[in-house]
Amino acid sequence: MSTDLSSRRTDFPALDQRVRGRPLVYLDNGSTTFKPRPVLDAVQRMLARESANVHRGVHALSEAATASYEGARAKMTAFLGARSGEIVFTRGTTEATNLVAQAWGRATVTAGDTIVVSEMEHHSNLVPWQMLCRERGADLRVIPVTDAGELDLDALKLILDSRVRLVAVTHVSNVLGVENPIPTIAAAAHAAGALLLVDGAQAAGHVPVDVRALGCDFYALSAHKMLGPTGAGVLWARREILEAMPPWQGGGEMIASVSLESATYREPPWRFEAGTPSIADVVGMGAAADYLVAVGREQIAARESELAAHAAARLAEIPGLALVGGKRSAPIFAFNLPGIHPHDVATIVDREGVAIRSGHHCAEPLHRRFGLDASARASLAFYNTEEEIDLLAAALLTAAEAFA
Repeated sequence: MSTDLSSRRTDFPALDQRVRGRPLVYLDNGSTTFKPRPVLDAVQRMLARESANVHRGVHALSEAATASYEGARAKMTAFLGARSGEIVFTRGTTEATNLVAQAWGRATVTAGDTIVVSEMEHHSNLVPWQMLCRERGADLRVIPVTDAGELDLDALKLILDSRVRLVAVTHVSNVLGVENPIPTIAAAAHAAGALLLVDGAQAAGHVPVDVRALGCDFYALSAHKMLGPTGAGVLWARREILEAMPPWQGGGEMIASVSLESATYREPPWRFEAGTPSIADVVGMGAAADYLVAVGREQIAARESELAAHAAARLAEIPGLALVGGKRSAPIFAFNLPGIHPHDVATIVDREGVAIRSGHHCAEPLHRRFGLDASARASLAFYNTEEEIDLLAAALLTAAEAFA
């Protein structure tokens, strides 16, 4: 039975444009998603009507801005199944991960300890841990990826020991489209006495996320990958962990009291939000969460599953096209055409009005695992259609013929 959400396309003004003289087919949602009108309206309203600083004034405009800003925090709390005081606003997944590395990591990780990552991680969930391990004299261990593009959980069991302080893995791979079994990984990490951080950038806008059901200890996401603005994101962490963490930046609003000699810090989450935030973007993120809930997160997941099945069938018809990895559960398809560089593939399909990504997608180690320098990637959202996927397939055939 089809889960038709095509009526929602009119909510996205960016879809109603032409590229290279053709109607735009946007299949680069893994990089960033388009924004629906309620999100655009929320951001515009903040900039036009509530353009005041938050937490700093008693005048009406500041109080209104603060109410909208903290209202977004309440929305994200409900969106993730969190408790009050557990949502820290950041600029995105990258900053959220670095926050944990700098605040929790520097206070916890010592020489001889171990951090565990996976071979499929985005650079933002790899480089911060490399930096921390180098600084603290800790070891970095890697969960390998199987030929089928899945985490080798048997290898993880061998990696985990009493030295491991943290396991950091992605919820959904931005290259392979595989959804990792987070509850299973969480149980294994906790049994070894370690915490679990999950990069949720590719999951939060596509599947229902309940951080407590997942069993993780940290969860990071970006607004712009879940229909929201750029420049906003969330770090969720268990309240007891946040309360034990020192701040990672100093400045206004994260302090309780300051003298010339010392300072005391506010309780979480404000302890980790120094300086003036990106207020309108945070409010837009809250509006995006509202929109996703209104459409229905289960319905979105079901519709994207239908689109992914159609895409898999059409891509299988392209002579020589090779997908990176195997089994996938998210509508993300990284692939290569024989004898054609991915950049050339992306350039040719762009001439047909189809937007895809090419490169290593900030996952160089994963590409090396499969003997690749780069790949082309089509990533879908619920507002895409089967007809758009058909146009991608036709454009790929054009590319293959051009290099035949």
